[in-house]
Amino acid sequence: MIIDTALWSSLPVPALLLDCDDLIVSSNPAAETFLNLSAKTLTGQRLWEKVMIDAPLEAPFARARKNRTSLFVNDVDVGSGERPPMLCNIQFAPLQGAEGAMIVMISPREIASRINQNHSSGKAAKSAIGMAEMLAHEIKNPLAGITGAAQLLSMGLSTEDQEWTDLIVEESRRIVKLLEQVEQFGNLRPPVLKPVNIHDVLDRARQSAAVGFGAHMLFIEEYDPSLPQTMADGDQLLQVFLNLLKNAAEANKHGGAIRLHTFYDASLRVRRSDGTQARLPLQVEIIDDGPGLPRDIADDIFEPFVSGKENGTGLGLALVSKLIGDVGGWISVDSVPGRTVFRISLPLAPKDIQTGDN
Repeated sequence: MIIDTALWSSLPVPALLLDCDDLIVSSNPAAETFLNLSAKTLTGQRLWEKVMIDAPLEAPFARARKNRTSLFVNDVDVGSGERPPMLCNIQFAPLQGAEGAMIVMISPREIASRINQNHSSGKAAKSAIGMAEMLAHEIKNPLAGITGAAQLLSMGLSTEDQEWTDLIVEESRRIVKLLEQVEQFGNLRPPVLKPVNIHDVLDRARQSAAVGFGAHMLFIEEYDPSLPQTMADGDQLLQVFLNLLKNAAEANKHGGAIRLHTFYDASLRVRRSDGTQARLPLQVEIIDDGPGLPRDIADDIFEPFVSGKENGTGLGLALVSKLIGDVGGWISVDSVPGRTVFRISLPLAPKDIQTGDN
C-alpha cells in the first residue's frame, strides 16, 4: 500500500489504515495519542480487538468494503483498553489503488452540548447554593440555642436520661458542620491563576492521602514527565485532587489501588457557552478499583446535594466541578464496578509565562 507519509502524519484526526483482513497496517500520530497506544502496539492487530466501538459495525463495514463505498457512523463511544470511551463520529473509506484496504478516521465530538448544559445547570446550582447559604445562616442560630438548652438540662438528669440530651447535642453539632460546608461552598474566592506543575500538586495530594485517609490504599503513579504546565490555582487544584483521592479511598474501605495517570491528548477541544473554543490537552485521571458509582446518580454526580455516600452532603464533587470549571477545565467520570475513572482536562499555560521547572 502506498500512502503519502507526510500527509498521513499531518492528519489532525486519528486515522488507521487497514488491510483486507481488518489488520491495522499503519496509525497516524493523532490515533496513537487518542487511543493512548503506540504504533508498534497497534500494527498487525485486528481493528475490533484494539479499538472499542460501542456499535455493531463489523457487518456494515464488510459491506462497505465489498461495495467500495464509504460508511459514516455518528455519535458512538470509541476508546481502547488504555483510555475511556469518548463520543465520536467515525468514517470508513476505501483506499484507492489498494484492493480491500480501508481508512478509518475518528473524529472526537466537541462536547459543546454538555458544556452548555453545565452552564445552564450551573446557574440553577448557584441559585440552590444561594438559598442553602441563607437557610444555613438562619438555622445555625436556633441550633446553638437548642444545643445550649440540652447541655443545661443534662446537669439535672440521671445518667440514663443524659443519653438523650447527649444525642441532641451530638446531632445538633453534626447539622452545624453540614451547614458550615454549605456556607464554605458559596464563599469560595476566585482562583489565582498562574503556571502550575501538575505532578507537583499530585505528589502533594498523594503524600497527604498516603499518611492519612488513604493509608490502606496502594498508590500507583503513571506520569508523563514531559507534560507542560497548566494555568490554574495550585491550592484549589490540590483541594480537587485531595477530594477525589478521598472518595476513591472511601470507596475501598478494605484496601485497593488508586492509579494516578497523566497524559497529553491533543484531540480534546471544547466549545464554551459563548461560542469560543478551547484546547484542554493536559489530562489527569484518578482511577480506583472500588464498586463504582450507583447507577441512579452517576449522571448527576457533579450536581449539588447528590451523593452516593451514607450521610454524604453531596457537595464534594460539586465543589470539584466548580473549581475545575473556574480555571477553564473540564471533569468527567466513567464508572463500572471495579473501575471508576475521574478525568480532569486542563488548559496549557501560555508559553511566554511557562516557568520551565517541569
